[in-house]
Amino acid sequence: MAAERIDMGGYTLIENAPLARRNTLRVAAKARLLAEIRDASKLPELLDFPAVKQGPLLVLGEGSNVLFAGDFDGTVLAMATQGVQVEDDGRIVRLAVAAGERWDDFVRWTLGQGIAGLENLILIPGTVGAAPIQNIGAYGTEVAEFIDSVEAWDTRERQVVTLDHGACAFGYRDSLFKREPGRYVVTAVRFALPRTRELRLDYAGIREELARMGVDKPAPFHVAEAIIHLRTRKLPDPAVIGNAGSFFKNPIVDAATGEALKREHPELVAWPTADGRCKLSAAWLIEAAGLKGYREGDAGISSRHALVLVNHGQATGRELWALASQVIASVEATFGVKLEPEPLVIGA
Repeated sequence: MAAERIDMGGYTLIENAPLARRNTLRVAAKARLLAEIRDASKLPELLDFPAVKQGPLLVLGEGSNVLFAGDFDGTVLAMATQGVQVEDDGRIVRLAVAAGERWDDFVRWTLGQGIAGLENLILIPGTVGAAPIQNIGAYGTEVAEFIDSVEAWDTRERQVVTLDHGACAFGYRDSLFKREPGRYVVTAVRFALPRTRELRLDYAGIREELARMGVDKPAPFHVAEAIIHLRTRKLPDPAVIGNAGSFFKNPIVDAATGEALKREHPELVAWPTADGRCKLSAAWLIEAAGLKGYREGDAGISSRHALVLVNHGQATGRELWALASQVIASVEATFGVKLEPEPLVIGA
């Protein structure tokens, strides 16, 4: 059955919508209904449609943090809103950014404006609206550090709400929005970004890359360039091979467990956390379990980075989830540590 498009002014409805081009793992799946929102004020009208109310709701950005293990028998909501509002006092720049803006484009725009803070988060796929949900992070930085508040439509209270930083309840790859799936539709994110800040360089080879670049007095745009080099060398490009970036979270264990694992496996990569626990490298655990580069059919683990689940061509979502489940079971059997997926898994 072919997809049917209906333009409603401010949003477009697509019935029986194909999703293969809307997820970076390139999994062939369909949604009963897809709504593309260009005007956030139209959300209440859309969400009152009987066809929308009778099934589950999934808010989808660029599909870089989701695995469709099956079709979605509900409404997929794709925010296509655009716009950035700026308040600048010369020291702190406050930005209200529409949820549909592409994250990487936004980061590059801030750097071009001489604004610091987001340089370590360059080249992460997805939209601005998705960033607080996952509390995206990379190279020692989390987006929550710079979020003042999040504007969202609360589907339970049926009103626009503004949640301040504390109310967002950010955690490691976590937030209120992730813990209450389907309740909030993020419409805008408000950032407070500094004009100058101490650069975060002591993570995953940043200083070494800057040295290779011949930069001894780095600015934020130098750090961004170094991280682009690091990411493109280490991680497969979704434009070349289907993937959702890091598929597994770095597990956090209590200090005693971390010390015991370190004694048994001296090469284990781990970091202390602020609360006294121990964060383990999921990539190290997967590689030590012998699964880096492992492949079953078109479902595989990247040979470039053990955290990345890849679609070599025609893997189904179920096949990819079966492989991910195999990785989880193997690491748990080998190290007694259970990995958790970063992406939302639909239909597992």
